[in-house]
Amino acid sequence: MKQRFYVTTPIYYVNDIPHIGHAYTTIAADILARYNRLQGKEIFFLTGTDEHGQKVEKTAAEKKRTPKEHADIMVDNFRNLWKRLNISNDAFIRTTDDAHIKSVQGLLQMLWDRGEIEKREYSGWYCTPDERFWTEKDLVEGNCPDCGRPVDQIHEENYFFLMSKYQERLIKYIEENPSYILPDTRRNEVLGFLKNNTLGDLCISRPKSRLSWGIPLPFDENFVTYVWFDALVNYFSATKYLAPPTPPSPSSPQATRRGERGEGKGGGETLNSQLLTLNPDDWWPADHHLVGKDILTTHAVYWSTMLMALNLPLPKNIFAHGWWTVHGKKMSKSLGNMVDPNVMVEKYGVDALRYFLFREVPFGIDGDFSEQAFINRINTDLANDLGNLVSRFIAMAEKYFGGAIDIGRIDVGASSELEEQCAYAHMNVHRKEYWSHLHFSLILENIWDIIGETNNYIARKEPWKLAKENTDQLKIVMSNIWNASRITALSLYPFMPNSSEKIWQQLGMKSLVDEAKQYSPEIFEWDWKPSYEIKVSKAEHLFPRIETKNNR
Repeated sequence: MKQRFYVTTPIYYVNDIPHIGHAYTTIAADILARYNRLQGKEIFFLTGTDEHGQKVEKTAAEKKRTPKEHADIMVDNFRNLWKRLNISNDAFIRTTDDAHIKSVQGLLQMLWDRGEIEKREYSGWYCTPDERFWTEKDLVEGNCPDCGRPVDQIHEENYFFLMSKYQERLIKYIEENPSYILPDTRRNEVLGFLKNNTLGDLCISRPKSRLSWGIPLPFDENFVTYVWFDALVNYFSATKYLAPPTPPSPSSPQATRRGERGEGKGGGETLNSQLLTLNPDDWWPADHHLVGKDILTTHAVYWSTMLMALNLPLPKNIFAHGWWTVHGKKMSKSLGNMVDPNVMVEKYGVDALRYFLFREVPFGIDGDFSEQAFINRINTDLANDLGNLVSRFIAMAEKYFGGAIDIGRIDVGASSELEEQCAYAHMNVHRKEYWSHLHFSLILENIWDIIGETNNYIARKEPWKLAKENTDQLKIVMSNIWNASRITALSLYPFMPNSSEKIWQQLGMKSLVDEAKQYSPEIFEWDWKPSYEIKVSKAEHLFPRIETKNNR
């Protein structure tokens, strides 16, 4: 069976208007999915929307819609953006899917039957916009510490997941698995929180008298489950009905039936008793949960302890990245400083945006979004470095050889000068630690080292002079430039898929994706050659310079 790779984004709140933060997480997951597909792995890339809760119910009522009607309209904001950003997700989960609802209820029933949930009275301060309880000491000048808005004191009965009993077990797990939470600063934050605070139990219900738009508790019809329990379960429930189907392995001939790929159409035929049965061909656990740092606690603590209570394996990694700010301030509607990815794509192109987000700032820390910095990256890195390399090479190939490249001139088994100069960068592009720890900016930096060495090689070898003095040497030089350009296109594909495919074809090859699928892993080697003749083709300049007042 092929190696597998399962990556998730958070499921985004359906009421939100997608912004650059949503795009950031989702493109990161797409980069990982595309890279691992090129490596020949079987991929499950999941994203989706979180559609229950008080805010959805309230907004729908204001618009004279049912909550589901409202969610059906709003979900297209995310679907359409992912298409525009060239996101290659395998499935899109909605928490209103029938199969997801049945999975949530099945897991809740199991926890209730095992004594992991109990009913008790509760009194606390409740923030309606955030749908969250706070203690007296949490409040800031009597208001919600997160959003700063007024809170209401509520006294009611609710159901609690006994999260507190897993505190020491979770600390031990995180300490014994250093890569479970990344980057290290986030891991240290979670450990600090767990070691310096007494972990409480988690309120997982809301009475229907206060909130009706949610998944009903299977053991008490007067309550719905709290949105966080509903939302977190999506990562597991999707593996039961949305994951790519595979033939049952010999050891599990009765492997769970899965529904169609894409969006859940209902069904939910998996019985409760089968939910926790993991077969060799199941997708759980995930390789990476990608989240913003603001929801790290819910994933690292709530989700981890829920899985422990269910005796399910924990995900291999939870990666919490930083925020994009504007002039040092977090983006917010109230400040009017939201960056709309649709606008950025319209102005500068999707691949330029994808490149900028992951080259400008190391993935994991906060970064300040500046349109001028974006333009500088386009002009310097994309237009000058990459664009000029490809266009110069193609122009020389057409001028000197009518576009034909003699790739037989690449010395197989004997290192070329250019290969030796690029060897370290080429190795780093595929360094396992860089990919497992999501060092995207370092990977891109090494790709640009290859581009830089190739441009320097052209300057040193002066093909225009060789064309007059030594045609045989010119053929070797041109084949080396072609090969370095091929390696560049292949390496850039996870980050800039459209541009990489165009470069690949301009270099005279057929389909980057199809050939990578056919020839992986040898296609990543420096001396790989296609079996057909190469003739380059001229096309439009991939990255025109952006002229502004600041760079004229």
